[in-house]
Amino acid sequence: MASSKILLITGVSSGFGRALAQEALASGHKVVGTVRSAQAKREFESLSANAAFARVLDVTDFDAIDDIVAEIETTVGPIDVLVNNAGYGHEGVMEESPLSEMRRQFDVNVFGAVAMMKAVLPFMRERRRGHILNITSMGGYITMPGIAYYCGSKFALEGISEALGKEVKPLGIAVTAVAPGSFRTDWAGRSMTRTPRSIADYDPVFDPVRKAREEKSGKQLGDPKKAARAMLAAIAADHPPAHLLLGSDALGLVRDKLSALEEEIRAWEVVTVSTDG
Repeated sequence: MASSKILLITGVSSGFGRALAQEALASGHKVVGTVRSAQAKREFESLSANAAFARVLDVTDFDAIDDIVAEIETTVGPIDVLVNNAGYGHEGVMEESPLSEMRRQFDVNVFGAVAMMKAVLPFMRERRRGHILNITSMGGYITMPGIAYYCGSKFALEGISEALGKEVKPLGIAVTAVAPGSFRTDWAGRSMTRTPRSIADYDPVFDPVRKAREEKSGKQLGDPKKAARAMLAAIAADHPPAHLLLGSDALGLVRDKLSALEEEIRAWEVVTVSTDG
């Protein structure tokens, strides 16, 4: 095993966050996990007496983040890896979904992740080392009807990750955007908020997508434990990737998207270059 590291993972109570925390602990790393309640804190810390630490934090409590990160640095030790895992899915046809739901989606999935990155960067920059993993989604590359706000938030996090990676690479800090496909987490269950349907015009495009998602729930191809191992491999790598897809479904769908995009670019190339001069 590579040298022991201190990982700060947001949202360790379930899903990828919990799977990654458990695999990291099993590999000899220390993990500080953010949770949403005192009970969840006790439960997480019971995983390991001297290597699992929890902090109660809602990533949308932006004013609290800096102090908590500084306290972790002082009491637990230098944060080697930040994993922005806290997030949720919003399902809803865009016309039907209020802006307040979009704001909430972006507050958690984008602003919360950025606030965490901004909090750890001064420490990582000073040490000239560190690694940030942002859990995005294949929904940061591909889209489907009924999850516009979610895809928007993940496209945003993909772009921010990539740009930040270019800013901090010369400072010895790596940034990896990890984009899972469909995994057996509760993303489509407990972790999803749904806007009630109201406009029948959207039924033909929306209903089959929801039905397919519900039928697949719990039977997804992806194993969160294997995703955690893939993330640990990226963390251990000398040259970690800027983008890492997880799952054969993500691979196929993203490749299809890229080839369709290439086709469309070619079809409109004459118009595209006609604007020069």
